[in-house]
Amino acid sequence: MSIERLRAIMVALRDPERGCPWDREQTWSTIAPHTLEEAFELADAIEHGDARHVRDELGDLLFQVVFQARIAEEQGLFDLDAVAGAISDKLERRHPHVFGTATVRSADEQTRAWEEHKAAERRAAGGEGGALDGIALGLPALTRAAKLGKRAAGVRFDWTRPLDVVDKVEEECTELREALAANNAAAVAEELGDLLFSIAQLARHVGADPEAALRATNAKFERRFRRMEQWLAEQGRSPRDAAPDELEALWARAKQERG
Repeated sequence: MSIERLRAIMVALRDPERGCPWDREQTWSTIAPHTLEEAFELADAIEHGDARHVRDELGDLLFQVVFQARIAEEQGLFDLDAVAGAISDKLERRHPHVFGTATVRSADEQTRAWEEHKAAERRAAGGEGGALDGIALGLPALTRAAKLGKRAAGVRFDWTRPLDVVDKVEEECTELREALAANNAAAVAEELGDLLFSIAQLARHVGADPEAALRATNAKFERRFRRMEQWLAEQGRSPRDAAPDELEALWARAKQERG
């Protein structure tokens, strides 16, 4: 099986005598940034809709799991089979409507049930705990902000309507303006964080993933800017050679042409 071949390759890479020097030196902590990077590269491949690229990035991410599990196995903690067993147990436990006798009538109902299962597991693992327990610090900040807001909403600490969140965003913009006017760098940074947090909550209220929304806007900005560069390059120029008014006109043209 291919997975067994991959495990054997990992064992060889970590072999104390004949393995790769770089692979032998890695720990959970040193590999973690690479795992995050591979997850983002997978998301990028999915955004581009390139099936071959998605396959390759899934392989890179799978290798990260195998790598981390091998480090644990060497320390006598657990192995890849234990990882697969744990996630299998969790999926069956959290889907009683599929693997048991419970009934779920919609995706929304399943989402609520999933959160209830997770909360029950957190209580069983360490007592009652807080509503915000278990939200990973390593998540992208916008994603974590949305998750914090969702958890708070679970105990009815939330806005009622999306327009109420828009009001909050506008309030934070006003406070940011005031901090800028006071030339207070620390206050500006704090208010900017408050504004971003509020925007993440607005995304949650309208059913949008803030990370996905920002990735789409990043892609749109990049597409339009590259188009501007192309037009200027046809004249033997670059954006540095263009006046601000000309760049603005080119930007408007790129918006009309590509959306």
